[in-house]
Amino acid sequence: MPSEKTEVQEDFQEVEDIEESENIPYVEEPQDEDQEQDTELKPTDLSELLKEGTKESHEQAENTQFVKDFLKGRIKKELFKLATVALYFTYSTLEEEIERNKDHPGFAPLYFPLELHRKEALEKDLEFFYGPEWKKEIKCSEAAQEYVERIRQLGQHEPELLVAHAYTRYMGDLSGGQVLKKVAQRALHLPSTGEGIQFYVFENVTNAQRFKQLYRARMNALDLDMETKERIVAEANEAFRFNMKVFDESDKIGRA
Repeated sequence: MPSEKTEVQEDFQEVEDIEESENIPYVEEPQDEDQEQDTELKPTDLSELLKEGTKESHEQAENTQFVKDFLKGRIKKELFKLATVALYFTYSTLEEEIERNKDHPGFAPLYFPLELHRKEALEKDLEFFYGPEWKKEIKCSEAAQEYVERIRQLGQHEPELLVAHAYTRYMGDLSGGQVLKKVAQRALHLPSTGEGIQFYVFENVTNAQRFKQLYRARMNALDLDMETKERIVAEANEAFRFNMKVFDESDKIGRA
């Protein structure tokens, strides 16, 4: 309907505005002068290295056909359901490995289970889409399985690199993900009460911008040498690559 199309286009414009502001989907909240002096970022800070080091990967990810169609409201409910399934397996594994390594010095300051963890929210979404027997209805796709295996490997052997996947996923969910929530709700005619998009609802984050600032500050305070920081940036680019493979897989399914 015309009015709905207009709303989706407004959401797409909001995405473009976000991207133009920083070229990645994380927009900082304005700070006063004293705060800026106290929290002045250095080029060697992990947050800055990640911001600069993943720009190209981020641009590639947002230009996949799946993401472009999604942002324009051109997504089928079955495809959205499959994407939610892939997210469920990804976050279940990520949060299991985060839990395993919550006391590791290279990750512990970023342990925010109440604020960030998505598994329970995804379980609610899957129950909404597939019914009470949803666990019997879903399976992990090939692309999602590759992603899961990589996260599992890191959690067991290189837990400091989990930072890359947590940062890429959760900060994106708190940023551009909030636009995707509105697009999905309108394009798929989902209930206004939030069923089906609980994944995007962070009940324990009252101010997303301030929380993202806190998260980055905690990241920058991690006691890491430059070699480890560079490995984390490289792994963040791998996280984007895994996500793009999931997007491409979903796009092929949608066109089949």
